Amino acid sequence: MMELLEHKLDNGIRLVHKQVPNIVAHCGLIINSGSRDELENEHGVAHFIEHMLFKGTTKRKPFHILSRLEDRGGELNAYTTKEETTIYASFLKEDYSIAFDLINDIAFDSTFPAKEIKKEKEVINEEINSYKDSPSELIFDDFEELIFPGEPIGRNILGTPRSVNSITKAAITTFIARNFNTYEMVVSSVGNISGKRIISLFEKYFSQVPANRGDQNRLKQKKYKPDYRIIKKETWQNHCITGNIAYDLRDKRRIAMHLLNNILGGQGLNSRLNLSLREKNGFAYNIESNYHPYYDTGIFQIYFGTESENVEKSINITRKELKKLREVQLGNIQLHRAKKQIKGIIARASENHESYMLSMGKSLLVYNKVDPVQVVNNKIDSITAGELLEIANDVFCEKEMSTLIYK
Repeated sequence: MMELLEHKLDNGIRLVHKQVPNIVAHCGLIINSGSRDELENEHGVAHFIEHMLFKGTTKRKPFHILSRLEDRGGELNAYTTKEETTIYASFLKEDYSIAFDLINDIAFDSTFPAKEIKKEKEVINEEINSYKDSPSELIFDDFEELIFPGEPIGRNILGTPRSVNSITKAAITTFIARNFNTYEMVVSSVGNISGKRIISLFEKYFSQVPANRGDQNRLKQKKYKPDYRIIKKETWQNHCITGNIAYDLRDKRRIAMHLLNNILGGQGLNSRLNLSLREKNGFAYNIESNYHPYYDTGIFQIYFGTESENVEKSINITRKELKKLREVQLGNIQLHRAKKQIKGIIARASENHESYMLSMGKSLLVYNKVDPVQVVNNKIDSITAGELLEIANDVFCEKEMSTLIYK
């Protein structure tokens, strides 16, 4: 495997690059700032900024931003999470200079025109409405509000129609000044370009960005209290999420938690929940469990959609599967298979160069390093059945689980 290249500018922005012999390249700017960094009166502004980055800069109109890479067969995109804002691009390898120039331009020289702000409020309100028509997606946002009530990390990323309509240019620039810390930014790249050339382009397009340490103050989470809630919805299916808080990004147990989650309801059709709820009983079409670690906390959740008469049956089956993991230690063969499966999933993900570019950038942002796949595999191999049993009893504790049902 080719070595990763890292480079840091005087303004704090870092570069991580992996050279691969491909025609298509990928790069992105990952910023350690998301919706949880919003103040009470800023709900939705982080996501709004992501939209507005495409609406004009000091040297480009919106059409020119959208066309710059697309005219050459490339793609420019962005997304906002609770803790990151990311601008990224996929393009032909000869267009690295264009991609770096464009990402730098929209990230640091956007002008946020008043007419575009007004127009984008309508677009985002439609996005909010589309979520209301998708209960299987909306329930995840509502569940995080249940788990983290009244806290920025619990609020949905999009905002509300009222909060979005109140956003001003001043609110946008204030949020950026406070949260877009150049020492918390990483440019990540995977493509067929030499280390010398990528450093040259990185310095050309990002060294002139003024250093900004910001004034971000990420609040610690309040004490978690389990909750149970039913919300009446006019839907064909009932939707249910049950879950608990879990380990944060720096907790040494997080890799074992990922392994345990994959056994329970991960990607494979052979997960315990899929076999018991779907294959054996036919109660659910969509069934999954997820573990998402954050800066100072984490969330574990199980989701399924089913007919109203099968909700309680499905919850009981789910509880039985959780109980098995709390009480019955995995045998050597089971543990070996589980480790082999998740290592295969990680290997396949690393072959998706866009996905790898994004995960590589986040890893450098959070841990100041990028572990090679073999190092991750070694950590997985070191996990014991006893550790998984302890984690199951910690995270899957029945009295600590919260539940939200759309009926």
